[in-house]
Amino acid sequence: MHDIKWIRENPQQFDAGLKRRGLAPLSEEILRLDAEVRADKTKGQQLQQEMNALAKEIGMRKAKGENADDLLARSKEMKEKIAGQGEDSLDNPLNQLLLTIPNLLLDEVPEGTDESANQELRKWGAPKTFSFEPKDHVAIGEGLKLMDFEQTAKISGARFVTLKGQLAKLERALGQFMLDVQTEEHGFTEVNPPLLVKDNALVGTGQLPKFKEDLFKAGETHYLIPTSEVPVTNLVADSIIDEEKLPLRFTALTPCFRSEAGSAGRDTRGMIRQHQFNKVEMVSITTPEQAEVEHQRITECAEKILQKLELPYRVIILCTGDTGFQSQKTHDIEVWLPAQKTYREISSCSQFGTFQARRMKARYRQKGEKGTAFVNTLNGSGLAVGRALVAIIENYQTADGSVIVPTVLRPYMGGIECIKR
Repeated sequence: MHDIKWIRENPQQFDAGLKRRGLAPLSEEILRLDAEVRADKTKGQQLQQEMNALAKEIGMRKAKGENADDLLARSKEMKEKIAGQGEDSLDNPLNQLLLTIPNLLLDEVPEGTDESANQELRKWGAPKTFSFEPKDHVAIGEGLKLMDFEQTAKISGARFVTLKGQLAKLERALGQFMLDVQTEEHGFTEVNPPLLVKDNALVGTGQLPKFKEDLFKAGETHYLIPTSEVPVTNLVADSIIDEEKLPLRFTALTPCFRSEAGSAGRDTRGMIRQHQFNKVEMVSITTPEQAEVEHQRITECAEKILQKLELPYRVIILCTGDTGFQSQKTHDIEVWLPAQKTYREISSCSQFGTFQARRMKARYRQKGEKGTAFVNTLNGSGLAVGRALVAIIENYQTADGSVIVPTVLRPYMGGIECIKR
């Protein structure tokens, strides 16, 4: 959500920000709707005054034992006119438009139309050299008889998998390991949130209305979470936090559910892009002054997982044409996959400024100040568990189709060092 007061004062700067997003100018239309909303708000205040006077008249009639049905009918009509008016209502045309406009990007985000313009910030580790032609995770998993796509498709359709035996245990071990590192070493507070949320929570973090097609609806009022970012970030919705308590840092390990509406034909083989997957999420709530440092910290917390797993990766900053709708700036971490001979995304770490906070009405009380200000929100994957499993299977494969268990995961695996058929 955008600050309408800032747009009033900086219309040209706002349009310049939209241009970096590849969008046409919108400030003129926004300011026109803003004028209408403010006029409606004034009318609403006048109606409220009339209602107050009407309420007194109704009270006087009733005190005299006189019929007040005509006045009650007028009062009801006025209430309906007032409903939905004012700047704070998400139903007014102005806010309906603002909800569809992406966040403005920070100046340091590189220019570019697509992922080819993303810039590499750093690399860690060297891709392993194999004495044989490395297989992909599907061939290895099916060869071990521990990864089943065919039968699962009969149960649930495409983009689902069933893991069995020691691969299922390895996937569970990965999630627990990641959660332990983020809580015990990086100071995040573990959260076990609901997997079903109402639409207002998805509006708050920016998934609605923009990404409605990518969500699974459950019943009339709820959706399955596409990421635990939604329920965890909304823990501060409609609240005021004392500045001394910031930053707040939360982490959660949950299943995530996505329809992948915009990915037809992409990554149809294997576990890279599925409708259901597990992910460890990190969420930070900060002041604007803390946000940049916190962004670097979240990125490093995700990197530390890959370092402990000894998986080669690189960190990139996304360009203007590849940065997500809600984000001001995003770092992607990409892990090396030997079978594809390339790096693939395993974590996105983003800062959002006040974009989500304005939607959620999440504020903090500034030390020594009377008023409040909107918090800054950030999140990052720490990590996507399924993709980490893919990376381990491919990077730790042996010539006979077995998979070596990374050293840090062996305590979670009951001491198992190698997964064999």
